[in-house]
Amino acid sequence: MLDFLKILAGNVFKGPSTDGFPFTQAHTPRRFRGKVHLNPALCVGCTICRHVCAGGAIHIAERPDGSGYDYTLWHNTCALCGLCQHYCPTGALSTSGDWHNAHPQSEKYQWCERHFVPFLSCDGCGAPLRPLPPALTGRIYADNHVDAARLMRLCPRCRQIETAMHAREASHEAQSGS
Repeated sequence: MLDFLKILAGNVFKGPSTDGFPFTQAHTPRRFRGKVHLNPALCVGCTICRHVCAGGAIHIAERPDGSGYDYTLWHNTCALCGLCQHYCPTGALSTSGDWHNAHPQSEKYQWCERHFVPFLSCDGCGAPLRPLPPALTGRIYADNHVDAARLMRLCPRCRQIETAMHAREASHEAQSGS
């Protein structure tokens, strides 16, 4: 019984051993995965994030008029697993250290992030195309010696034709040079 009183008295004088949340800011670990955020300028609409989302928090829907797609990320459904960020090929998704997801039930439909990502028009045929980030284009066509800035503005079909024509010209130059 005396040991218990020693421990009790020691704990009273030491104070709380946990964070003082909600009265003070809680400590967030350095590599903690909090809320997910989208950078629409980097998003290409590949939907990989939607397929790997453990909580089903990501919805991507093309607009009926073909002008682009709507990206919706529901924070109240997100499991904070970080799979979407890990698998995003362009780095459009990032996680923050903000883990405060408590909200009143009346605000559940506002607890989301919505973005509209417009389609571009192909410089070759005018067809709508998903935007291709410059960093990704540079990585794909780094060894082909083609104009990556021009290829970013072409649809996949016109891009294929353009690179095939460039390869044919390079082949003709190599044959005539030898």
